[in-house]
Formats: sequence, C-alpha cells, structure tokens
Amino acid sequence: MGKRFGFVSTRFAGTDGVSLESAKWAHVLWNDRHTSFWYSGLSDRDPGSSLCVPEAYFGHPEVQWINKRIWGQRHRDPLVSRRIREMAAYLKETLYEFADRYQLDVLVPENALTIPMHVPLAVAITEFLIESGMPAIAHHHDFYWERVRFSINAVQDYLDMAFPPRLPHMAHAVINAAAQEQLSLRKGVGSLLIPNVFDFEKSAPEPDKYAADVREEIGLEPDDIFILQPTRIVPRKGIEHAVKLVSMLRNPRCKLVISHDAGDEGYEYKHMIEELAREEEVDIRFIGDRVSEVRQLDAEGRKLYTLWDLYPYADIVTYPSTYEGFGNALLEAIYFKKPVVINRYNIFIEDIEPKGFDLAVIDGFITREAVRKVQRLLNEPDYLKSVVDHNFVVARRYYSYATLRRHLRMMINSLTGWGPSVSRSNGR
Repeated sequence: MGKRFGFVSTRFAGTDGVSLESAKWAHVLWNDRHTSFWYSGLSDRDPGSSLCVPEAYFGHPEVQWINKRIWGQRHRDPLVSRRIREMAAYLKETLYEFADRYQLDVLVPENALTIPMHVPLAVAITEFLIESGMPAIAHHHDFYWERVRFSINAVQDYLDMAFPPRLPHMAHAVINAAAQEQLSLRKGVGSLLIPNVFDFEKSAPEPDKYAADVREEIGLEPDDIFILQPTRIVPRKGIEHAVKLVSMLRNPRCKLVISHDAGDEGYEYKHMIEELAREEEVDIRFIGDRVSEVRQLDAEGRKLYTLWDLYPYADIVTYPSTYEGFGNALLEAIYFKKPVVINRYNIFIEDIEPKGFDLAVIDGFITREAVRKVQRLLNEPDYLKSVVDHNFVVARRYYSYATLRRHLRMMINSLTGWGPSVSRSNGR
C-alpha cells in the first residue's frame, strides 16, 4: 500500500526550482501509488490536497519584520526572539492540522530546512518532527552557507538547530556533490545526491498554434538566428559572455533574446548589459514583459508566452552562468534538443561535465574554438542533429524520472520499510 507524503515549503507556486522539482517528485511518487499533499504559504496546487497558511510564506509581513532584524547584525532583541517563538508555535499547530487532515506518513520539507528565508517555519518543522516522530525526507536545494547575505546573522542558534536538524528518522537529499560534502562536514549528516531531473522518457511536446507566432511577436524576422538566454538578468547568469559570443559570431542575423526581467536584483546589471551590447553592436531583445509562468493576455491584450513556448523556436541556447545550484535551464534546453553554450561553473565541472555531454563550453571567457563550434552548429544540420540527439540520450541516462524513482524508493524503504510490489509471475 502506498504512503501519504506531505510536502512543506514557504511557496509552491510558479517556476522556481523548489516548485518545479517538488512537482516532479510528486509525479514519480504517484506512479508508485503514493499520494502527495501540500503545505505552504503561497500555493498553486489543488486546494483539495493542500493546506495554505499565509504566515508560512516568506513574504508575509511578520516574516519580513523578523528578517530585517536578524540578518546583517550579531545582536538579537528579546522582542525578536519572542516573535520567532510565537510564530513557530502557531505554525507548528498548523503542521499538526496538516498531518491530521491528510493522515500523513512522511513529511518532505522542500528547502525549508535549508535556506533561512523563514526561520520560524524551520523551527516549527523541526519541533513537529521531534515531537511526532514522523519520518521525513529533507530535500535541500541551496544551503545558507552558500549565500553571503546570511553570513552575518543574529540567529546562529536557530541555524544550528534547524538548518537542517539532525534527526534519526530524517533522510537528506541534495542536488549536487558540493552540497553533499559540505553538509557532511558542517553538520555530520549523510545525504543522498538526487540531481534535478526531467521526463526524458518522453519527447518534448510539439509547438501548438498558440505559440506559432512567437518569433514574429518578439520582433524576429523569418531568417533571423534566435539565440535564447533563458534566465533572469542577474550577475551570476554571466549574460555579458552571451553578448560577447554574438559579437564574435559577426552575423547581423544573430539576435540575442533575454527571456526574463531583472527583478529586484539586477537593474544596474541590466544597464551594463545594454551598454555592452551597444558597444559590441549586438542586437539584444529583452522580452520579460512577454514571458509569464502561464499563458495569458496582458493589460494591452498581447499574448504572454511561457518559457516552454520559446524553446522550440530557438536556434541555440546560451547558459554562461558563473554559479548555479544545479542548472535546470541546461536540462530544459537538452530536453527540447537545442544546442547549448555553457560556462564551466563549479557544479557543472564536478557533477555534469563528467557525464559526457557535447556542449559548446567556455571557461570564464569566449574563445574562438567555442565560436567555431557554434558556427558549425548553426550551419551544419547533420552535425547539429547528432549533437542534440547524443545529449538527449546522455540526459535520459543520468537525469530522467527513472533515476529519481530509484533514489526515492531507496529512501522510502530505509525510512518506512515500504517497497514496490513485485509480481511473482514475471519478476518485475
């Protein structure tokens, strides 16, 4: 009989890594006859299987009030301590309600015990697990020690207690080898490396009528070369390398398209990219106002497209990041069988590069060798097909749902004794 899993995070909505990967976990669990339920402060999951508690969202006013007083300083006022405890106590009550309502067997904190965007929630989860004894799988995406902004703080006691806790009935999953090593060194906690995955057992969906005009709508001519940078405009995305690449291609048909906006982090960086593009005479298009998490019309009646509407029409994808926790955009591009230009960021070097992908690789700067490879990919259809087909096969081997299924079965068995049913007649 399948188990009942309760996913817990501050938010399950949109296209952030936590929301996307948790949905994939739930899909794989469902195929093994498990059911999943959702607890968060902001949710786009089915209300019939969710408990949405506004105070669990990291953007809640009380959480923001606390965060302003615990980061960037060493001293914590007694009032802050009291409000952390009070909020944690309330959230713990709602976790009990969540567990009782859906008769949960296993709790799955999704990054909530990893990055301290919501300290009271992590305290609540930790105390709930200690008191209830419920088995848990903590899914870690990015730890607080990976972010400079959390290095000076007034909550080291809570970081030691709950980010993550060390509990005998809790298993840990990380998305890269560096996180696995640091978790062991810093916390004395073992973990299983479960990379981000895609459903490589299926082909990418064919483009439909809705997205058929996407090239025209973003201002591209039929013979333009669509070079897609599928990221936000923030410094760690290394977009200046994409600009330099297009400049060195010396082809006026090449158009660099940036899919997302700068948001709260990168307006100065965006201005720098715009200036660099002018100096390098690169035609760059910022289409963040035409890309949304879901298909819809904007206030002017224009169609908004999803990122998955863009991939089928791109000729090549640039991903010159200087840092990534893993690299979902890389897997997406490979899934849609697009060639990729990638910078050798640390996690790529350690976890992804050894798998044997055929990519146009740079190492901190654009080389003529990388430019020649891109030109060949753009001009030789047979070579392009061999490259993208090879990458799809490699990704299916290492980053498919089958890989995730094996790992989850192992963790669930160690925590609960559950194993998939075996047919004696066929041995499967």
